[in-house]
Amino acid sequence: MQHSGRAHDDPAGDVVRWAAFSCLLVPVVLVVYGTSYGGAAVATLGLAAVTAACRVLLRYSEKSERAAARVFAEDALPGGHRGRHSRSGSGSHRGCHGSGGISPHD
Repeated sequence: MQHSGRAHDDPAGDVVRWAAFSCLLVPVVLVVYGTSYGGAAVATLGLAAVTAACRVLLRYSEKSERAAARVFAEDALPGGHRGRHSRSGSGSHRGCHGSGGISPHD
């Protein structure tokens, strides 16, 4: 079952949404089962901090994965062009003449 406005290709977003839901649900359960409001508030703050840290790490991981995929795709390009600063061929340098001729220093 797919919702019309939400993309399901964001697993990190799904995890963060469930974690946010848990941040709201856990304090309610704690209070219902006899924990003080202060204790429930501390638990909520702790869960929110862990959720925020996990969100940052998940986003960083996704960003790194996209960058690695982009590098892999560039390496898989056919032909000698591998990027803006790459060198083509082996040992070919601009302005250098190959061996075989007599240099003025000989």
